[in-house]
Amino acid sequence: MRTKSASQMKPSTNDGKIWTRDFLLICSANFFIFLGFQMTLPTLPLFVKELGGSDQLIGIIVGIFTFSALIFRPYAGHALDSKGRQVVYMIGLSLFVLSVGSFAFATSIGFLLMMRIVQGIGWGFSTTATGTIATDLIPPNKRGEGMGYFGLSGNLALAIGPTLGLTLVGKISFLQLYLICAVLGFVAFLLSIVIRYKKVEQSPYKTTTLKFDIFERSAIEPAVLLFFITVTFGGIASFLPLYAEEKGIDGIELYFMCFAIFLMISRTFAGQIYDRVGHVYVFPPGAVFIFIAMLLLAWLPSTAVMLLAAGLYGLGFGTLQPALQAWAVDKAPNNRKGMANATFFSFFDLGVGIGAIVFGQLAFMYTYQVIYITAAGSVVMSLAFYIYALMKSKRNNASL
Repeated sequence: MRTKSASQMKPSTNDGKIWTRDFLLICSANFFIFLGFQMTLPTLPLFVKELGGSDQLIGIIVGIFTFSALIFRPYAGHALDSKGRQVVYMIGLSLFVLSVGSFAFATSIGFLLMMRIVQGIGWGFSTTATGTIATDLIPPNKRGEGMGYFGLSGNLALAIGPTLGLTLVGKISFLQLYLICAVLGFVAFLLSIVIRYKKVEQSPYKTTTLKFDIFERSAIEPAVLLFFITVTFGGIASFLPLYAEEKGIDGIELYFMCFAIFLMISRTFAGQIYDRVGHVYVFPPGAVFIFIAMLLLAWLPSTAVMLLAAGLYGLGFGTLQPALQAWAVDKAPNNRKGMANATFFSFFDLGVGIGAIVFGQLAFMYTYQVIYITAAGSVVMSLAFYIYALMKSKRNNASL
């Protein structure tokens, strides 16, 4: 049973409304932290190149960030469920601001790599916390819809961030760019101070020892599905700007904007579909959109095809991500919501990290085109696992 008390004041989350004061605050904080992050995403490969790094190093620097986030997410999940939401969130935001601000003074690949590890820890703490805080604030019967709206804050940042970052990097120095990104993270920190957080809900069963595990079992299936999908994201985030430049394709800034616009469009209805009829009407069509997008990027004859791929990828990813997150959280016990979110985002990180590192090796040994053919294969694997999960669920239900 959800408690009505809070660590500071009573959050207004039990009246059936999604758009409460605290929900608006967490969405706003999420927007600013994601804006700072998204501005670094397409510019870091360019920065690594400026520092003398290769495609392999780009993949490692992208991947090490996600792996450090992955390693620390279980700690964040347990802390969310035992120590409270606010302390975890503010620690994560502080580490993010510190690390991104330090990019401005990086003069070597080694230092940048170290700070990416710190950034990954901060990102793992802060994004696990935001997902859990948003879950607390959304009425359970509207969780799919509410998570879709919450995701719009990150999508809006995605629509602005990469384009803004790529535009600014041609007009200002990397030092100035990353200081701006750090300031945006600090704005999120200030907003986090005034949010009214839900008090942690302890298990009714007293134990003498605290069992530390690294995932929430009930969230594994949607998390694995997310893994296969986010492998594709590692290829786009790390190498699409370089791939487009190699092929002489203009408008890479428009790719990220188009992707984000269609991501936002899909989020306005996909969560509601999940709430009404479940994931079977959400996951397969979303995965097909992403599969087609990967094939179009492998082909990539023109800017128009690149933007078509962006739109399809945005529709697919925006359809899948909030539904899979709601699926992961819905199945978890009330005192394990933090660990469910940690599990979900851990597989997100794992997919992006493995994608970036593997695709970096593929780009070094073959061509950028091979990246997107391989990514399409990962989507096929996600559909195969989804069919397996459905058949397993039907067999289990039949045996009851």
